[in-house]
Amino acid sequence: MDFERPDLSQTSPEIRAYIEALETELESLRRPQASTSTTADLPPLETDEPPTTLNVITVSRSGLAKRTPRHLYSRQRRGGMGIFDLETPDDDPPTHLLVADESHDLLLITTQARAFRVPVNQLPESQVRSKGSSLLDKLALRDPEQLALVVPHQKQGYLAVVTEQAHVRRFRYHYFRDDMEPGLLLFDTKDVGQPIAAGWSSGSEDLFIATKQGKAIRFSEQKITTMGNLGIRLSTGDSVVGIVGVNDKSRICLLSSDGKGTVRLMSTFTANKAPGAGGKAALKSDDVIGIAAVGKKDDVFAISRLSKIIRFQAAEIPPKDGIVQGVNCMALRADEVVAVSNSQ
Repeated sequence: MDFERPDLSQTSPEIRAYIEALETELESLRRPQASTSTTADLPPLETDEPPTTLNVITVSRSGLAKRTPRHLYSRQRRGGMGIFDLETPDDDPPTHLLVADESHDLLLITTQARAFRVPVNQLPESQVRSKGSSLLDKLALRDPEQLALVVPHQKQGYLAVVTEQAHVRRFRYHYFRDDMEPGLLLFDTKDVGQPIAAGWSSGSEDLFIATKQGKAIRFSEQKITTMGNLGIRLSTGDSVVGIVGVNDKSRICLLSSDGKGTVRLMSTFTANKAPGAGGKAALKSDDVIGIAAVGKKDDVFAISRLSKIIRFQAAEIPPKDGIVQGVNCMALRADEVVAVSNSQ
């Protein structure tokens, strides 16, 4: 018997999640069973993790944030539906996702390119499905300044920041020292646009920049001058979604809004001699939402617009050295993935 799926938009999140889980299970039962050899190739699914000081931090568009110990997120198989995470209003979806130790700090960068340091442990620890607290209450923001980026603070390397005009600037770690003045101005947004992505590098690596339309470029980070350079030449309607430091051994996970993703091997992604060129196709998608460097034993975290979060092993994504459409990483129903992060 065929039934038309009713409108579930007015149904409570818990009931909707239960219905979607049943639908996913039915769909999996209809699929041909995986061969024994395929199943054997998958890494063991270890669902229990010992208590850790690492925290999964989710932040909404308005700066509503929470931190939850990583061990409270059980691993699922790639392609699962995830579980509900940060409770936010419909008009304030999650936009930032990262993993950081509770003893470390966060770097908050605003739309006016001002930087603030906030200790992770200033955020109240909470359960997986819970409300957050404002990251911005104690920051002296200027109207109409808003939160643009949230990245873990590091005590080594360089932070590369890309603007909406694809301009790249690098800042050595000591620029964000312990006694850093709150609201430190990184650059003038009137010249190069607002910050749109940021990532750490060692100082002697290449930078890998990916765009919404699935294009990417790789070049030596030492080619970036003191005043910055154009990182990638964007096509009409395209925008930067991520930047990360890489070398030939790096593996980069690219994830699109429809829940599909791939892991590109940098050993076969040739570096350009200089920044500022047009990108090469990295993933067949018109809506890449983010990138993350992943090791063979790392986990991938992804969160959706409806605040459903999934954790799975990066080894479940087959690494590729060419252009692909990607594999299903997260099952979605009237939803889309908005952010991705790695965790070692």
